[in-house]
Order: sequence, then C-alpha cells, then structure tokens
Amino acid sequence: MSVEKIDTLVVGGGQAGIAMSEHLSNNTVPHLVLERHRIAERWRSERWDSLVANGPAWHDRFPGMAFPDADPDGFVPKERVADYFVDYAEKIAAPIRCGVDVRNVQKNIGRPGFRIDTSDGVIEATNVVAATGPFQRPIIPTFVPKDAGVLQIHSNAYRNPGQLPDGNVLVVGAGSSGVQISDELTNAGKRVYLSVGPHDRPPRRYRGRDNVWWLGVLGKWDAQAVPGMEHVTIAVSGADGGHTIDFRRLAAKGMTLVGLTKSFKEGVLNFAPDIAATIARGDAYYLSLLDEADAYVARNGLDLPDDPQARTFDPDPHCVTDPILELDLAEAGVTSIIWATGFAVDFDWLTVGVFDEDGRPKHQRGISAEPGIYFLGLPWLSRRGSSFIWGVWHDAKFLADHISTQRGYLAYHNAARRKT
Repeated sequence: MSVEKIDTLVVGGGQAGIAMSEHLSNNTVPHLVLERHRIAERWRSERWDSLVANGPAWHDRFPGMAFPDADPDGFVPKERVADYFVDYAEKIAAPIRCGVDVRNVQKNIGRPGFRIDTSDGVIEATNVVAATGPFQRPIIPTFVPKDAGVLQIHSNAYRNPGQLPDGNVLVVGAGSSGVQISDELTNAGKRVYLSVGPHDRPPRRYRGRDNVWWLGVLGKWDAQAVPGMEHVTIAVSGADGGHTIDFRRLAAKGMTLVGLTKSFKEGVLNFAPDIAATIARGDAYYLSLLDEADAYVARNGLDLPDDPQARTFDPDPHCVTDPILELDLAEAGVTSIIWATGFAVDFDWLTVGVFDEDGRPKHQRGISAEPGIYFLGLPWLSRRGSSFIWGVWHDAKFLADHISTQRGYLAYHNAARRKT
C-alpha cells in the first residue's frame, strides 16, 4: 500500500484550518488540510437556522478579505459565514481535501514524524496541526433520564421552534446560544423556562461603539487565561441587528428565569437558589466594563456620546425575587429540554501522549509537549481572542512561523550531515 508523504498535515477545514493553510503557504511549507465533511461544516449543519455571527462584519473576519456586500456594522448570517470560508480557501488556493476522516495519528518508531491513518489511506507527516476547534462533543448532563417523557436535545441539534413538540420548553444554559434560542422560542409563542448559570454580560454597544471595539481598545482580547476562567460563559447576541442581553427584559417578555439546574428526581427538576446572585454578578461585570470604557474616553479625550441609559436596570422580576426551586415537568407542561451546556474537545484520534489526566492538551500557545504536534482554534490558546475568527488567524501565524523555524533547523542539520 502506498503512503502519501507531506511536511505538515492540518486536521480540520474550518476557520482554524484555513487560517493555518494561509500562513503555511506564506512560509512556503508544503501542507495538506483534511476535512471530514465540507469546509466550515459546523456553521451549516450544527447551528440553528436564524443564527448570525456574534460580532460585526468589520471585526469577525480574516484580515485578507472583507465580507462581500455586508454592512460592516451588521451581523452576518451563518450560511454567509460558511460561504466566506469557502471563498477564502479558494482565494488562497488552500490544499483542502474534503470527505476524509482522520482516524488515528501516532508517532513513527525510530524516525521523526507521524503516521496518520485516514479513511482515504495512510499519510506520513513531519508535523500535525489539530485544527478541529472547540465545538467537538456536545455536553449533555445525564441526570434527566432518556425515558423522562420529554424531548432532550443539545443546542447544536436545535434548528427552529417548529421542530419542537407542543408544550413548554426548558433551556439550560444562558450563554449566547441559550439566550438566543430562548428568545426565539418566546417570540414564537412558547413558554420558556431559562436556567441561568454564571456568565459575563457585556454591552452590545456603548457610547456608539460595539463591544468588540471596547474589548480591543481596553486590551481585553489579549488577556491571558486565568486558571478556572478558561470557559466563562458570555451572554451576547448579534440577533435582530445586535442587542445587549438583559435577563430582566427577557422575563418581562414572558420568560421564567430559574437558577442553576442541579438534579432530577421522579419527574421534578431542582434548581439552585442563586438566580438573583447570578444576575447581580453579571450586572457587576457589565458595569465594570462601562466604567473602564468611560475612563478610556476621558483619558484619551474621545468625542463619543454619553449613554446614561446604559446604566438603568428594570426592577427584578418576580421569578428572581421569589425564585422557583423545583419544577414538576408534567405539571408545568414542559415537553422539551434544550441543553445549551457547551462542548468538550475530542482528540481520541490523536494518540501521541500530549494530554493531561483530564484529557486537555498540554501546550504553550498551541505548541505541544510532543515536537511536531500543534493545536489551533481552542479557547484561550494564547489569549481571550484565540477561538474567534480574527484571533485564530493570528494564532495560526505564530504556529506557522514556529514550524518554518523548525524546518530551518532541520535543513541545517541535513546539510551539515552531508558535509561529513
């Protein structure tokens, strides 16, 4: 059986894999990108129908190409985001091979590089970049049994209100996915219970500038990971032109807020009595960001309009002041649970011993403990912006430069050996 050989193999043809391909090409590194489905597949088939990017078009893109025919301050629909990556891959002539599943990567014995078993044959590579992103394995808590009499799906399987049975809905998780799905279901006439956990709640816009601009000028995109804070939930939305997530206003629309989902027994879900404190912590983050923005405006003498209404909160709704601590699903008419509870990474195919006891990659800015193995697209890989479209592009440049440098060392070694 013939074995294909390549210097660098990139696994994953989404935003991370395409960014990596661009920078490898710029460094004249021979490489191949393998994608098991289509380019940017998760944008197309693992997101709800009405999803738009959570950042404006001027910001959530690669430096080399703007979104065509898009309002720079608008929020691009998911299909157009996927099309953008297809067009970008064509623009840079990325060597992407779709429909190929990587099944196993292992070290060569007695010589450098790795053997990669794929659905299309065997490949040998000096370097392997895991660019499969952070949304690999949906996390669904198991304490509600499958035979509980309600439909249970993860947010990655939700498409629109029409796919759910008649009846009320519990959405567990109040990050961007949870609040947007809950809002859509409420607007569709569903009664929604939203289980709210710890979160950061930034303003969508403040003093005429989008949140992403404030995070940039305040240096927050470049923040380093703090242990325990790598997976902080962010409640933000680009839906309907973009708006600040306000849980009190969601409750005013008819949504019932409950605390962290804790347990299930005999048809009854139990919630922590923490909804008021959780919302207060989100408010504190929100107000602290406004304070930093105001200080930045004053320090730099910027001509940006005051926005006093941004600091005005509605009164806490009844579901916050007198929280529901348990919910009998049948009595409440709940027929569906949507678990907006995030994702875990899945690197079962990468059997090269570069993970800690919890299965997390061991790396420094994406450079793993095993020479030749790299990670790209993970949250907080090098900083806060690492898993965002523009952030992964900059991380990819760092990794491609590192690969190029290592190739230079190897070229020197081979040249020196030939002289002896």
